[in-house]
Amino acid sequence: MEDGKPVWAPHPADGFQLGMIVDIGADTLTIEPLNQRGKTFLAPMSQVFPAEDDVNKLVDDNCSLMYLNEATLLNNVRVRYNKDHIYTYVANILIAVNPYYDVPKLYGPDTIKSYRGKSLGTLPPHVYAIADKTYRDMKVLKMSQSIIVSGESGAGKTENTKFVLRYLTTTYGSGQDIDERIVEANPLLEAFGNAKTVRNNNSSRFGKFVEIHFNEKNAVVGGFVSHYLLEKSRICTQSNEERNYHIFYRLCAGASEDIKKKLHLDSPDSFRYLNRGCTRYFASKDSDKQIMQSRKSPEHLKVGALKDPLLDDQGDFNRMCGAMKKIGLDDTEKLDLFRVVAGVLHLGNIDFEETGSSSGGCHLKNQCSQTLECCADLLGLDQDDLRVSLTTRVMLTTAGGAKGTVIKVPLKVEQANNARDALAKAVYSRLFDHVVKRVNQCFPFETSSNFIGVLDIAGFEYFEHNSFEQFCINYCNEKLQQFFNERILKEEQELYQREGLGVNEVHYVDNQDCIDLVEAKLVGILDILDEENRLPQASDQHFALVVHSKHKDHFRLTVPRKSKLTIHRNLRDDEGFIVRHFAGAVCYETTRFVEKNNDALHMSLESLVSESKDKFVRELFENSSNTKDSKQKAGKLGFISVGNKFKTQLNLLLEKLRSTGSSFIRCVKPNLKMVSHQFEGALILSQLQCSGMVSVLDLMQGGFPSRAPFHELYNMYKQYMPAKLTRLNPRLFCKALFKALGLNDNDFKFGLTRVFFRPGKFSEFDQIMKSDPDHLAELLEKVNKWLMCSCWKKVQWCSLSVIKLRNKMRYRALACIKIQKTVRMWLCKKKHKPRIDGMVKVQSLKKHMERFNEVVSVLKEGKQEMAKQVQELASSIDALQAKIKTTVMTWKEIDTEYQGLVKRSEQLLSSMQKKKQEEEEGERLKHIEEEMDKERKRREKEEQRRKQEEEDRRLKAEMELKRKQDEGDRKKRDEEEKVIQVELDVQLALEREEQVQRTTIVEQERRDRELAMRIAHSEAELITEEGQLDPSLRSEETFSDLPISSSSARAIGPQVQATKAAAGVKKYDLSKWKYAELRDVINTSCDIELLAACREEFHRRLKVYHAWKSKNKKRDDDGSDQRAPKSITDYAEQNPAPPMTAQHQEVAMNRQQRYFRIPFIRPADQYKDPQNKKKGWWYAHFDGPWIARQMELHPDKQPIVLVSGKDDMEMCELSLEETGLTRKRGAEILPRQFEEIWERCDGIQYLKKAIENKQARPTYATAMLQSLLK
Repeated sequence: MEDGKPVWAPHPADGFQLGMIVDIGADTLTIEPLNQRGKTFLAPMSQVFPAEDDVNKLVDDNCSLMYLNEATLLNNVRVRYNKDHIYTYVANILIAVNPYYDVPKLYGPDTIKSYRGKSLGTLPPHVYAIADKTYRDMKVLKMSQSIIVSGESGAGKTENTKFVLRYLTTTYGSGQDIDERIVEANPLLEAFGNAKTVRNNNSSRFGKFVEIHFNEKNAVVGGFVSHYLLEKSRICTQSNEERNYHIFYRLCAGASEDIKKKLHLDSPDSFRYLNRGCTRYFASKDSDKQIMQSRKSPEHLKVGALKDPLLDDQGDFNRMCGAMKKIGLDDTEKLDLFRVVAGVLHLGNIDFEETGSSSGGCHLKNQCSQTLECCADLLGLDQDDLRVSLTTRVMLTTAGGAKGTVIKVPLKVEQANNARDALAKAVYSRLFDHVVKRVNQCFPFETSSNFIGVLDIAGFEYFEHNSFEQFCINYCNEKLQQFFNERILKEEQELYQREGLGVNEVHYVDNQDCIDLVEAKLVGILDILDEENRLPQASDQHFALVVHSKHKDHFRLTVPRKSKLTIHRNLRDDEGFIVRHFAGAVCYETTRFVEKNNDALHMSLESLVSESKDKFVRELFENSSNTKDSKQKAGKLGFISVGNKFKTQLNLLLEKLRSTGSSFIRCVKPNLKMVSHQFEGALILSQLQCSGMVSVLDLMQGGFPSRAPFHELYNMYKQYMPAKLTRLNPRLFCKALFKALGLNDNDFKFGLTRVFFRPGKFSEFDQIMKSDPDHLAELLEKVNKWLMCSCWKKVQWCSLSVIKLRNKMRYRALACIKIQKTVRMWLCKKKHKPRIDGMVKVQSLKKHMERFNEVVSVLKEGKQEMAKQVQELASSIDALQAKIKTTVMTWKEIDTEYQGLVKRSEQLLSSMQKKKQEEEEGERLKHIEEEMDKERKRREKEEQRRKQEEEDRRLKAEMELKRKQDEGDRKKRDEEEKVIQVELDVQLALEREEQVQRTTIVEQERRDRELAMRIAHSEAELITEEGQLDPSLRSEETFSDLPISSSSARAIGPQVQATKAAAGVKKYDLSKWKYAELRDVINTSCDIELLAACREEFHRRLKVYHAWKSKNKKRDDDGSDQRAPKSITDYAEQNPAPPMTAQHQEVAMNRQQRYFRIPFIRPADQYKDPQNKKKGWWYAHFDGPWIARQMELHPDKQPIVLVSGKDDMEMCELSLEETGLTRKRGAEILPRQFEEIWERCDGIQYLKKAIENKQARPTYATAMLQSLLK
């Protein structure tokens, strides 16, 4: 099958594998892998794709491939990755695969220079090319731009962001210190906001949107950094293999001895906030030796340093210090930052123990006195005040006694630990805000024309234990995925439709329901969480139960016990919930959700740090101190919602993104082990699918990523053109430019209001337009020439049109005269034909009179009498001739008189015979008698022909009458069926919606399982049983096997139910039969019912297979494999045949033989022969409902002869009812006509060979030929 060409079939580990199609199933294909000959497996037809002729060919842009599908996309990314080409385009979108090592010369200064001003596609794919395109778009369109860098954690988003910033500042910077500051700000932000996780050694634990601002001359004038959602819980706790923020380890590893003593630093294992996670440093062999042994933890000394080519704690500390200096931080401010960081570390080492008194409070452990002193000293706090604030809570009474009374409430050990951690998170969070603020101060700007923003935010996250931070991060990624869908898929398609470009519609998964689940007012999870925070006795358990109760029937939310992982199934309903995200299902544990959603400190601690003796620490809390509300001052814990603050920031960010042009960089993680040159196909395929790249491929088959309105192009380039051209309207102006430049029509397309370009072509056009003056003069000459030619062509066209119209009028006048003449002739002929025929007969009779006279002249006796009788007969003939000429006589009247004359002539002849005795006269009379006999026979033949014509006319009249009656009956049936059809359409629409829902659920289940497999350490942790869908979903699947779905059976009428039930009842289940088995049964079976069922299933599979081929056809497909005229296939698509009932099957079993002929022009020949002068013909012989023989006759080509059995793949697979041939007037022909053409095209010999080789299927044609041969 497929002419022996390989296809891509799904593979659990590699994503796809090469194989061959060996059989067609009901909805599956049987595949034989190329690397495992002899073994086969079943694959869903929707997941099998044709492969390129050369599977090892690599292309820069996936849109250049012959087949655009997810398998060829994955293969191209794989081939490029194996050759260290980590970047790939899909139109204007860049796919970046993390190489996990430094690719030589990929980001050097020479590379930066080479990409400046170059269009996409002129050089190999690169992040620099996207950066340069964004800059040129901003410059040309006078519009701010955004680059959205997205991907999973560890996919390389942060590194690609740095490369974009470096390129823009290096290439288009003003050459001042500010360019360097923008680049150097990144190491500082990474030190305070990045950390090692299990999936990424340098994971950004906050989101940032870096704006680079440009002036009117498009030079860099400044920048601004917005940050989102720092992960504060990491400050106090990390998992075993993770670390806290880099700054803690870098300070411990790289600080000078002087700073180390000042800050009382030690090895990471001596601090509580570090020793519960990984305490090893990142270091190379050389830098590891430079770190003093006393600064290394036992774990580091035992196992060794962490290795990463981009990370080195000691070296990064020195680089960070250099970056601080470059962005304007002096030594004092730098020491202030380190002091607060060290203060947070020491704060975490403060321990508490119960007092043992009846008050139930706690106090600091004795061994923590030194730690308390260090912490208080570093943060500028009084030791005693700090001790009291950590162990007690101050309350101000407002009722039931003297107002304003201060009450100190002692805290339990757990409460004190929570207070200590809350203070540490608050201090570090405000320190990070200060770092971002100082970074923004180092590159200020007064005015800005436009900006380029680069968004780098944490990718989609999924762990065994997911908390509030992961929930917010994944909510953000849902919003960004929706933005991507809107900008690339939805808005693009709407624009194409408005502009009339005729690009095919592409379907994608809409995740709006998941976003509403999170952010909807009142019932959204974030609002439910805020309401929980406002309760007097807020609890995580109550919050989880409320979420489940508000969304108990929501598809996107379910309980933990339905997870694919056993570890989540142990959670109770009040301990978490599962959200089905666009990338897969994630189980969130709601423990500490309420605490993490509150960003407010208790008044005791807030007041303590706000009144610090250290100016730097005091300023960190100044803003929050000024905004405290009255409730907080009254001693109650205020509430500042982290979730809603993040939602507001996110919506503002998306508004900003929507107001700018967009470019996308999709970062891909090649493997989970974070090692180089290891390509996990299934993992990457999942990322490509979730990022929407497969949908983009479908859209970009006919897409135009770049566009510009006519008036903008006109305003942009009119300064280069003379006044003569600027007087043109913008559309004609653009058309003149494009034609003069000789641009390929495939590279651009004119819409209603703008012109659209293929990838990279707009920049080439812009480069041509802004080239040197000599070239511009040459271009101007071309434009003038094109305009002159265009005007002359219009004049020519108008003249030719007028001449053509005049000739047409003359031709029509002559044609009318000819029609009139012909009609008049026909009418006269019809009117006078009986008289003319009569005259001809009478004249032939008169000719015989001369011979009568000759006989009379030789008579000896009775000569006068005979002469008189002859004269009377001649007079009667003359009289009849005169009568026919002068009067209107019917054919019967003429024939009566003519017969009388004949009778008289015969009587006269007999009397003359009696009187003529001589032999010579007898012979002459005999000769006359023979001629008379001939005349009689001719008259009989004429009479037979006339009767035959009358019979033919009568049969045609009866056929026409019958056709009209059938047409009337059909109209009546159509009216009756309309009522049923309306109900059926409603039912089918409901079933289609149900099918879409089921497909969405199945796809979501697949993504959920893939995500669970990535989380699971082994297969044993996965839930292996099938059918983990909700009960409601399972019921839908159960009913999907029935002809009528139970959910909507009540909504339809009894007639529709009866129709569908009759169609759905099948005696034979052939879904498990192989394609070859069906063919064998058709060729050999004598069971008529089984034969009919096999034929139906055989052709159904053919239709499904050909639909698969059509969907996955080549981009340059010319329709050379078209199996039937387009009118037939279009009819079948627009009028799907209803399921065959028992009555239809009975008719089909009668095996009527019907023959058809219709015009056929192949798509490839339409352009060669636009006038259809070389029209071909398509012949078909249907044996019952299915085609048995097929012919194609085209001028200048050999005839194509096909027979069923041998040529099933090349023949029409539709049933006779589906083709609509029986409704085409004049399409049906006589068997004799078909057989004549069949014999002329050597069809008999072809069928004979097929029978001898046992390739022909038993049909009426084969039976007739075999009997003829016998």
